[in-house]
Amino acid sequence: MPASPFLTSIREDLRQKGYAFKTEKTYLHWIRRFILFHGKRHPKEMSGEEVRLFLSFLANTKHVTINTQKTALNALAFLYNQFLDQPLGDLDFSPAKKPRRLPVVMSTVEVKRVLDQLSPRHRLIFSLLYGGGLRVSECLRLRVKDLDFDHQSMLIHDSKGGKSRSTLLPTSLIPDLRALIDEVILIQEQDNLQGVGPSLPYALDRKLPAAYRQPAWMYLFPSTQLSQHPLSGKLCRHHLDDSALRKVLKVAVAEAGIRNKRITCHTFRHSFATHLLQAGRDIRTVQELLGHNDVSTTQIYTHVIGQHFAGTASPLDQLEAFSGTLPP
Repeated sequence: MPASPFLTSIREDLRQKGYAFKTEKTYLHWIRRFILFHGKRHPKEMSGEEVRLFLSFLANTKHVTINTQKTALNALAFLYNQFLDQPLGDLDFSPAKKPRRLPVVMSTVEVKRVLDQLSPRHRLIFSLLYGGGLRVSECLRLRVKDLDFDHQSMLIHDSKGGKSRSTLLPTSLIPDLRALIDEVILIQEQDNLQGVGPSLPYALDRKLPAAYRQPAWMYLFPSTQLSQHPLSGKLCRHHLDDSALRKVLKVAVAEAGIRNKRITCHTFRHSFATHLLQAGRDIRTVQELLGHNDVSTTQIYTHVIGQHFAGTASPLDQLEAFSGTLPP
């Protein structure tokens, strides 16, 4: 369905309110699907009942995940509660509760085996995921200015929930990162000769038109191709796409011989947190490094390593210490 004046006005409102570009795309997707589901009726003509029917269709007919149900609900809540100013009220719909699943974690040996299968550039990316507990999007958005070699830290901007935080910069990666910075600045200088540079936040691009020439704003992992900025339309160089990393990781995991675990880019973040707790680090420190709002989110990793059992041993293991004879 082509962009309509109605959807365009929603997009403008999302941008005015400062929503992330990814959130903008997601919300417009679900609002569009909602309109199509109800035969292209205008949302002003509908209300909570139509929203409930659409969400029930997603859950019971399309069998979408719980997270997807919540995302669609958030999009329609924005549409009615904020954009149309027609509060939905009580929908009589509650997404199913998400069952608690323990995160998949690699051992330190497995992490090394996977890293050993990667090219130098990809090894550096996945080493940052593991060494700093980064999400893959956070790593790919890193710029030269975000590395603090003196304090051995990385600054993560506009992460999940629009938050920023500081996390660990592994000292073992500093030589490779210094060499990488020299490489990407050279790419930036070549782009500058064509009047282009790294993609910038839209407001900054307007306030500081020459910022694309400053090395501080260059991506550490730039894309191999120039492209148009999704907001300004200007030609620029964005960062690498995470889809390429997923393909590379799949091959590396197979070559590392790990067949009993589903390893994703996020597994390196899970492993970072688990290994810190295993090394005796305070859970509040790990919470801060991961950027969790609530420590209960971080506590899931204590279940991975069995700390919640408080050192309780299996009764079967106690049989080794039983020296007597079993009764007849």
